Amino acid sequence: MRLKKFRFKKVNSTNNTAIRIIKYSNFKFGMVTADTQLSGKGQYGKKWISNKGNLFVSFFHEIKNINISLSTLTKINCLLVKKTIEKYYNKKIVFKKPNDLLINKKKISGILQEIISVSGNEFLIVGIGVNLIKSPKIKNYPTTNLSELINKPINKINFENELKVIFVKNLSRMYKINNKVNKR
Repeated sequence: MRLKKFRFKKVNSTNNTAIRIIKYSNFKFGMVTADTQLSGKGQYGKKWISNKGNLFVSFFHEIKNINISLSTLTKINCLLVKKTIEKYYNKKIVFKKPNDLLINKKKISGILQEIISVSGNEFLIVGIGVNLIKSPKIKNYPTTNLSELINKPINKINFENELKVIFVKNLSRMYKINNKVNKR
């Protein structure tokens, strides 16, 4: 499965950019990254604080032939992000419902999933924020960052590519499994 990577210097939101790409192109699978995100989206309409140097990425794919609930997809996507973080940090990482990853009770990552329908086809957009080098200040919600935890700088492009590999592998597996089930 080939996933088209779209890289931007600055966007309002990687999820909104993914939505525009889906609506105005023929891409069924993609990854949107940005160096700067001006109006990142969080859960329940909250704003995602987008400090430069942290990871802002949205994966999108058609969800035809994927018979998995949105809540299960959320758990799977959190596990994929967790797996990527574990390549750098090998201590306990906790999944906090509905979509956060915590280390030492501090938020390191959040995921926002949206489903849109375009021309009768449904697409899932998975927006991911990971605090790689800066911890946002959020009232009553402690945060951390990966660089601080491991005491060395994080190469954002390497992290992004590792996340892409894990997502593509998982997506390919989901389509393969569901195509086999649907052919029976």
